[in-house]
Amino acid sequence: MALVTTAEVCDTNPQQIVSGELRALQPIFQIYGRRQVFSGPVVTLKAFEDNVLIREFLEEKGSGRVLVVDGGGSLRCAILGGNPVVQAQNNGWAGVVVNGCIRDVDEINGCDIGVRALGSHPMKANKKGIGEKHVPITIGGTRISDGEWLYADTDGILISRAELCV
Repeated sequence: MALVTTAEVCDTNPQQIVSGELRALQPIFQIYGRRQVFSGPVVTLKAFEDNVLIREFLEEKGSGRVLVVDGGGSLRCAILGGNPVVQAQNNGWAGVVVNGCIRDVDEINGCDIGVRALGSHPMKANKKGIGEKHVPITIGGTRISDGEWLYADTDGILISRAELCV
């Protein structure tokens, strides 16, 4: 996203906001990781209190993509920890957004990757491999589809139907 902020994107694209082509996620996420500004094509995953599919995705080459996980907003356990985030960083993922909790915050904060989550929790997730890949998800009333674009900075997170020319 170069030096253009999410606020500037909103200010210069009012017609896309009205049409729904550009949407802002609710300001519910905490900022983790060293990369506070990141963007990329979205890969969606729905996984409630289970991290098997998250780990599988982050073992793949990221190619600058952003994994967006609908964890159902659960605050009962962490579905992302330090080891998968290190792997995501090493595999070229731009970031991970989790509608749920993470753990190993100090380790994650040392990684050069963008991470957003509702908070941290010391308990680990289930390992049943239950979830849905590449499906439309809804986080805080905002629908997000596989292949859309995510732009994040310290002001917030935007979802766009197409890559923005900024």
